[in-house]
Amino acid sequence: MASDFDTERVNTIVVGAGQAGLSVGYHLKQRGVPFVILDAGDRVGDQWRRRWDSLRLFTPARFAGLDGMAFPAPPHYFPTKDEMADFLERYARTLQLPVRSRMRVERVSRRGDGFLVVAGDRRFEAQNVIVAMANYQRPRVPPFAGELKAGIVQLHSFEYRNPSQLREGGVLVVGAGNSGAEIALETARTHQTWMSGRDVGHVPFRVDGLAARLLLMQLVLRVIFHRILTVRTPLGRAARPKVLHVGGPLVRTKPKDLTAAGVTRVARVVGVRDGLPLLDGGHVLDVANVVWCTGFFPGFSWLDLPVFGANGEPAHQSGIVASQPGLYFVGLHFLHAFSSTMIHGVGRDAERIAIHVAARAAAATEPPARASSAA
Repeated sequence: MASDFDTERVNTIVVGAGQAGLSVGYHLKQRGVPFVILDAGDRVGDQWRRRWDSLRLFTPARFAGLDGMAFPAPPHYFPTKDEMADFLERYARTLQLPVRSRMRVERVSRRGDGFLVVAGDRRFEAQNVIVAMANYQRPRVPPFAGELKAGIVQLHSFEYRNPSQLREGGVLVVGAGNSGAEIALETARTHQTWMSGRDVGHVPFRVDGLAARLLLMQLVLRVIFHRILTVRTPLGRAARPKVLHVGGPLVRTKPKDLTAAGVTRVARVVGVRDGLPLLDGGHVLDVANVVWCTGFFPGFSWLDLPVFGANGEPAHQSGIVASQPGLYFVGLHFLHAFSSTMIHGVGRDAERIAIHVAARAAAATEPPARASSAA
């Protein structure tokens, strides 16, 4: 391990070079705050490149840009995941953001009034640490997954790329949220497909339809998701627990799309019987493949700080951790609003945190007040 003489000192460390971390970087640079962005990937945008091949954004290009740079596509075009990855890489390069790739942060702990950040054999001391990552870092699968027959192909949505990874035979997609619905729609083209999970609802319009272009997309994204459903409104505070622990409605895929494709909806998976998935109600599915669209663990075990509640989520107020001055989060689900994990919404959160960090930096450099002399 490097010695203290090898420790690099910087005002602010940003962890993660996705849209959240890059947005934070833009706003820190605007305010003259010295910072470094550390990212585990080989290239900026790799977190998008690793998603399944057919993934497209739910939001059109007009909402896919970041502060300081518009997305280079027609306003109503829905970018692919690779196009989004390339945009993030271009954004970091054009704005000259100090991203250091292949640097996975392994530990963040207190050191005096600041923090010690360890990334491999590199050490950093910082007055501020901004964790710019979403809640989904480690794939979550149920404990009984290991009891399935060895011949059954099991993939988490994090690992799934396309149907060529699957064996001949039926596919059970476990999880009926957006990822599960889109993957089930795709696998149904080549495999008999079942989808397990409760109905999460769906937005009542086509995101690529004329009505969405003219009014609904603007209303939903910029008004409802961004300004009404926030921690500052009663409606937002009531919706937040459901969004955090249950998930949002289907956006692009509709239930009738799944039915038309031949996807069969089944009860939730509750265990394994004779090496096969067991459904609630006692039915067993004889399938050759299981795709787990069952979410993620937050994956923040490397934060060696007492900031987590009983539910494992970090305690914060719109990204500011009051109990640990200088620690911040950006990119979490419903950090401040429903739009906090959306590309068009992350900039507001990033700017708020950058303003807070800049104020701390200014306060630290102010000279102490001179004591008045006695008359």
